[in-house]
Amino acid sequence: MTIAMHIRPAAPQDAPEISQLISSVAHFFTLDPSGKGAERFMVSIGAEAIGGYIRSPDFYYVVATRGATLAGVAALRDGRHLFHLFVAPEFQKHGLARKLWLALKSRAARGVEVFTVNSTPFAVLVYERLGFVVAGPKVETNGIAFVPMTLSPKAVAG
Repeated sequence: MTIAMHIRPAAPQDAPEISQLISSVAHFFTLDPSGKGAERFMVSIGAEAIGGYIRSPDFYYVVATRGATLAGVAALRDGRHLFHLFVAPEFQKHGLARKLWLALKSRAARGVEVFTVNSTPFAVLVYERLGFVVAGPKVETNGIAFVPMTLSPKAVAG
């Protein structure tokens, strides 16, 4: 079942709500559920940091809303790195991650040879469904864990 969503470019005033959404699922990234040891990561997903990313020409953010509710967010850095892709738990498993990814594709850098993402270990299957492949072993650093993944532009068509 697909849920109707409105996807639009993010604005700086969306930063607090985006930060809240990402923070609500941050435990999937952090090695300690409390976030201990991942303070640098937690600062990077704070409202001030998110607002800075949105204002930066190096990032392109989109948000998905259902009514007044933020359902998901995605960001592309430097036209080739899927920097953020988060869907609120109540909106997962309805194709929203794919819709957010598709909304970013038009902003991809020209001539990009490979897209990259650092996936939470829990989201590897989601990214594989989008065409990404694991590019290395799980990394644990600064209190977080992620799996590096890549996608060739030839696989971007879907």
